[in-house]
Amino acid sequence: MSKENDPAKPELTNLESVTNTGLIALQAVDIKIQKLENRQRRVFAKIQIPYSLEQVWQVLTDYEAFTEFMPNFTQSRRLAHPTGGIRVEQVRTKSFMGMKISTKLVVDIEENFPSKIHYQQVEGDFKNFSGYWQLKPWNLSLDQDGVELSYNFLIWPKPILPGALVEHVLSHDIPVSMLAIRERTEKLFSHG
Repeated sequence: MSKENDPAKPELTNLESVTNTGLIALQAVDIKIQKLENRQRRVFAKIQIPYSLEQVWQVLTDYEAFTEFMPNFTQSRRLAHPTGGIRVEQVRTKSFMGMKISTKLVVDIEENFPSKIHYQQVEGDFKNFSGYWQLKPWNLSLDQDGVELSYNFLIWPKPILPGALVEHVLSHDIPVSMLAIRERTEKLFSHG
């Protein structure tokens, strides 16, 4: 098997800025995947971002811009919510083992500024998808603060989704997505 097709290597081709960062940057993402019964997975990922809570929050809550920087997002748009809340439809498309696979997800989101963004699937290609983003202050140095961004979610794929695809997305695409958030924050707010 060539290195280019090695499933142990993260796919970075979909995000130029992360590709330029290199594989070493993936070590900056701490990820833990807990296997539960019935193909369910609990995922916890964490990254430090050297920007303010407000700046990282702005990136995370600009749902319609996800297609500009998040790998494999082909659609992300706000929908009308029956009680006036936040409802977002997202479509992700991924090439995997010679096939293009798309998943659709509609989530209701509850924003608790500045610390948490909760979401819960209301319809989509999973039996369940729910979790939250958590932002905590992180002291980078005496004169610069940052954010520790955590992503904690439960995913329960329907049987139609191949187990190998689910494992690949969790172990490879989640770290790349976390780096994409950091890169997007840097692109929008760096003063250089």
